[in-house]
Amino acid sequence: MKKLLTLACGLLSGAALFAIMALTFADVTGRKLMDNSIPGSLEMTELLMVIVIFAALPLVSLRGEHVVFDSMDSYLPPRVLKFQKAAIHLLSALALLALGWLMWNTGAQFAQNGETTAQLKLAKAPFIYGMGILCAISGLVHLYLMVRPPAELADGEGTAL
Repeated sequence: MKKLLTLACGLLSGAALFAIMALTFADVTGRKLMDNSIPGSLEMTELLMVIVIFAALPLVSLRGEHVVFDSMDSYLPPRVLKFQKAAIHLLSALALLALGWLMWNTGAQFAQNGETTAQLKLAKAPFIYGMGILCAISGLVHLYLMVRPPAELADGEGTAL
């Protein structure tokens, strides 16, 4: 299941990121060489960014690569740390599942009202539904991590400056 999730979310976010790159290249090239940009390129880039961010969220959760404030961890006993990590995963799961539910409801409202983007007139509902689904998947990943924490990161992996 982890491999399928990694493959699906990785391909989705990677394809969207590549599409942003290709769109930006074509838009800038058209603007510089032909004095004409791609209509709606900003809207398309915004929608593709939504896909990149929300498709990567389950992967970031699964690998335990969220930003972490752990300066006090060395002072806490291992049992407290274990409880703390489980509590954080539970709170994260609840927040993400609730957010997914809210986004699903918003998507339903957008679909019912026929909400579209301003310039290209693309339906917004599928993107909102996708955001909700990916948030819910991330919430489920955090529930999984409550009972099965991610493996320890290698030196330098997943760390900040």
